[in-house]
Amino acid sequence: MVKRNFTVATCGLKPEITDVQNVLKKMENEISTLKSELSEVKSLCSSCLHREARSCADNLALGATQDGLYYIDPDGNGKFKVFCDMKTSGGGWTVFQRRLDGSVDFYRGWQEYKKGFGTQYGEHWLGLEKIHRITASETHELRIELEDFGGNKRYALYTNVSVAGEKDKYRLNVGTFSGSAGDALAFHKNMPFTTKDSDNDQFISENCAVKYKGAWWYNKCHHANLNSDYQQSALVDYGKGIIWYQWKGHYFSLKKVSMKLRVV
Repeated sequence: MVKRNFTVATCGLKPEITDVQNVLKKMENEISTLKSELSEVKSLCSSCLHREARSCADNLALGATQDGLYYIDPDGNGKFKVFCDMKTSGGGWTVFQRRLDGSVDFYRGWQEYKKGFGTQYGEHWLGLEKIHRITASETHELRIELEDFGGNKRYALYTNVSVAGEKDKYRLNVGTFSGSAGDALAFHKNMPFTTKDSDNDQFISENCAVKYKGAWWYNKCHHANLNSDYQQSALVDYGKGIIWYQWKGHYFSLKKVSMKLRVV
């Protein structure tokens, strides 16, 4: 009697058992689909994490928000470390020159300016070859920030900035100017780079780098001279020191300078 009742009860549950089995099968299929999708997401994330950023703007887009040192590979020819400014005017700036206190000697020769020198958290020059690689890879804008010994600040912004390769003496080209400092780079547009041991300026009788103790895209000679000898006070002899003529003239040296690039 008990066996018969159990059989009857079991038969009565068959529709429910079938429904549960169908639900379980559906869940198994959904889990299998989710596992497949998760695998694809992991693959994509891994690809993102291992992709070399081309610029500081790339690093910013990938989630980096703090100023500091990051790797970039602008042209696929090998990564190198740069200081990224992630705060100024939207962030994503690659700093390639900084003057702060005179702790680094900027009166150097061609090879050192080609390769770079200094400490990237402090005074430094990134290197002409790296600057060329950066600007040759994509369209960039240039921001130059200036500060005098009174704490007053100005900036200059240029569109379509590029630095040619070594065969063309790292020639500078700049586009349209905007900002509060005045357009000092107009005088240096399309000029090759000059150092104390490689005279490529337009001054026939002298080497501008030697005359003004610097290295720059000199013309005859300069309206801007941001790599000259650091001065500990504002008043200087004509053209000596860190000069931005359109703001302070040729007799006043600046206290702080930074030059930085950003992909447009």
